[in-house]
Amino acid sequence: MTDTLAKNVANFAPGFRQFPCLVYAVLFLAGCTTVPLDYPREASTALNDTSDTLLADQSRQWRGDAQLGTNGFYPLHEGLDAFGARLTLIENAEKSIDAQYFLMKPDSAGFVFTEKLLEAADRGVRVRFLIDDIFTTVDDRGLIYLNEHSNVEIRIFNPLSRKGIKAFNYLGHFGRLNRRMHNKSFTADYQIGVVGGRNIAEEYFQLDTSGEFIDFDMLVTGPIINDISASFDEYWNHELAVPMHALYDKADTEKLAEFEQHVLARMEEESKTVYGRAVHTNLVHDLNAMTISPYIAGARVIVDNPQKLEEKPTDENKIVVTELRKVFKEAEEEIIIFTPYFIPRDRGIETINEITGKGVRVVVLTNSLASNNHASVHSAYSSYRKRLLDAGVELWEARANAAEVTNADGTKELEHLTLHTKGAIIDRRRVFVGSLNLDPRSTDLDSEIGLIIDSPELGKVMAKDAMEGMPKMAYRLELDENRKIRWHATIDGQEVLETKEPLTSGWRRFQAWFLKILPEKQL
Repeated sequence: MTDTLAKNVANFAPGFRQFPCLVYAVLFLAGCTTVPLDYPREASTALNDTSDTLLADQSRQWRGDAQLGTNGFYPLHEGLDAFGARLTLIENAEKSIDAQYFLMKPDSAGFVFTEKLLEAADRGVRVRFLIDDIFTTVDDRGLIYLNEHSNVEIRIFNPLSRKGIKAFNYLGHFGRLNRRMHNKSFTADYQIGVVGGRNIAEEYFQLDTSGEFIDFDMLVTGPIINDISASFDEYWNHELAVPMHALYDKADTEKLAEFEQHVLARMEEESKTVYGRAVHTNLVHDLNAMTISPYIAGARVIVDNPQKLEEKPTDENKIVVTELRKVFKEAEEEIIIFTPYFIPRDRGIETINEITGKGVRVVVLTNSLASNNHASVHSAYSSYRKRLLDAGVELWEARANAAEVTNADGTKELEHLTLHTKGAIIDRRRVFVGSLNLDPRSTDLDSEIGLIIDSPELGKVMAKDAMEGMPKMAYRLELDENRKIRWHATIDGQEVLETKEPLTSGWRRFQAWFLKILPEKQL
């Protein structure tokens, strides 16, 4: 417990400056509740002897005999399709499932996902589930229940201590706990996987009816699975990946009997409504029938080393953003970027100026204040908008009321829209998809994963859809003669001009202004 750490806590909570004894009491309480990072664990790697499985046959059939040495990709735009694809892969798995996520919630998606993992484990499938701790809200008893299965192992990445007060534990170990695993990947039988931006929660899969959460994944098969699995193994065997067994004791397992009945009842209840909706979409049906042609392409995985989370940020350990920056600089005609959280900082502005200076078109779609689920990020981003427009960027912000849904009775209504898609299209021939947000937290503090796919066919389709879709769901930003930002949109065939943050209250705008006090490097 150093003076430096005490100062960090004092800065975090200014009121503590008047009560230095309280600061040290907090540090004492936190220091006594450490995590056993040295807990004994057995290293393991992906099971790669799976050529005799059903998913191997499906992979070969899907790609075709003439293209077995290449990769196959298919975009998962709709949330329900993305959930159905994962559930179907779980059901068809025969030997192994490796799942790596930033968060999971105890909602319908979490319960159905858990139920299907347990069913796979009952069939003898080895399940390895690696999940980040900080925003996972599943009760530990639920994770313990899953982990108690003999064919399931859960590891919690960079966990907080389960003893003491959570907030104090976080403050006392802020330097470590502020660095998170944001990667998202799913692989079944070392044959077919999913990489993208979705976590395991209702909002990512169109199961939360309170709004539309636009996200994106890519279904993947072929030799690139080797690299995705190698990345999973590297994180799985890292010292920060703590076995779930290290975080609970015998007293916890004795409480499981009563909780088990709750879990079983909830899983059965959610499966009745959610499972059928997810696995019977038209896309999932066509994927199972192999009637959809994949995009055959070369590709590479770009992934941060988990050691990034224990080191000072440098270009060398910020692998994903550094590699993506290189790809952007190689663009000759056009870059289309999708990012929910966009804080380019000075270096990003310099890079964009360099790119647009060569005559390359740059289009960016991000959230508006009204559609952003993190007002603090928008407050930082808003400071860069004029510089982005000056650089020639075509800047679009998602319109919060652009999501239209059809009710059971045929009537239509608008839902709140939030953009969560992370990706880019370069020269309509290269596609990036992954977990990376273009903000300091993703680039400097957290770990990320992504794919760069070389496919003119896929790039042209995605670029066409994007450029046709943006005017329907977003505002185009421009500067007027007085250098004031104006938001332009076409809504129901009518031209709309807004002169302040659209669809926001005065209170929301005040919040965004006030939150500028937060340190940008933490956002």
